[in-house]
Amino acid sequence: MSVTLKDVAKKAGVSPSAVSRAFTDGASVSDATRSKVEKAAVALGYTPNALASSLTTGRTRLIGLVSNNFHNPVFLEVFDRFTRGLQERGLRPLLVNLSDETDAARTVHMLKQYSVDGVVVASSTLAPEFARAFRDAQIPVVHSFGRHTTTPQVHVVGIDNVECGRIAARELLDRGYRHVAFLGGPVDATSTQDRLDGFTTELNKLANITCSQSFADAYSFSAGRTEMLRLVKQGDVAEAYFCGDDVLSIGALSALQEACKSVPDDVGIIGLNDMEMSGWENINLTTIKQPIEQIINSSIELIVAMLDDPKRYPEARLFPTVVVERGTLRG
Repeated sequence: MSVTLKDVAKKAGVSPSAVSRAFTDGASVSDATRSKVEKAAVALGYTPNALASSLTTGRTRLIGLVSNNFHNPVFLEVFDRFTRGLQERGLRPLLVNLSDETDAARTVHMLKQYSVDGVVVASSTLAPEFARAFRDAQIPVVHSFGRHTTTPQVHVVGIDNVECGRIAARELLDRGYRHVAFLGGPVDATSTQDRLDGFTTELNKLANITCSQSFADAYSFSAGRTEMLRLVKQGDVAEAYFCGDDVLSIGALSALQEACKSVPDDVGIIGLNDMEMSGWENINLTTIKQPIEQIINSSIELIVAMLDDPKRYPEARLFPTVVVERGTLRG
């Protein structure tokens, strides 16, 4: 039989309500009573029931962690950092997979059933309206890796994807490439649109530059590989590519290797994210580093602050990116 709250109360010589208060943050209980309860709990091996506690406090301390790209290895780091960071603050992450879901209303309904205290939307592809649906349902929300705006309607933490496109374009131009291309993720993804916008805007400043564009079905290795194989088969391979994500870049590298094209001698590639495997010796990808750790820490800071102040004015927190030089662009 498991040890109950009443068992602890009997051993400590206090009422069950006193035991409940002793394990409730902010509840009124004397130091002497709290000490007796804690000693009795240790002696009996008692652990407070978090779900029962939520009935008393009205707070579940559950934070919905919502994402829609489980095929991208970078999200292993994202989920690892988010779950550890939330748990270190006494919160409980509830991971929600939206890979086949596009209806925000259904997701809001599901998370309301779990009585989450807040939600983090961790996605660079979901439209801003998705996070706003939680705000409209009176659920504190932060959109991590979301689309940057100077007038956010919810908290947005991430990078300027338009500027990343400009950075990639300048990097290719500085190295003498003149026939360049963009290989993006899903065409309807906000990150794809913004990275392409910055890339083409920067290239259009100069004459005698040829630029093409194509899109993969997803931010995944197989999608990047499939799209590059299609381009190779068509005989339409550019001198250099800005692949809108590292995982697309690695898929493209695989396809080029199969086609006996050398990188960077025949084709140059620059990615975006700087996920761990991008630095592996057999990949050695030149890429634009997204500061994932800082974005996640800032997102957690905001969601924690919103638990105390749900009406906190929305912020847009923008983090700078830098090029990480490796071996997939010529010098």
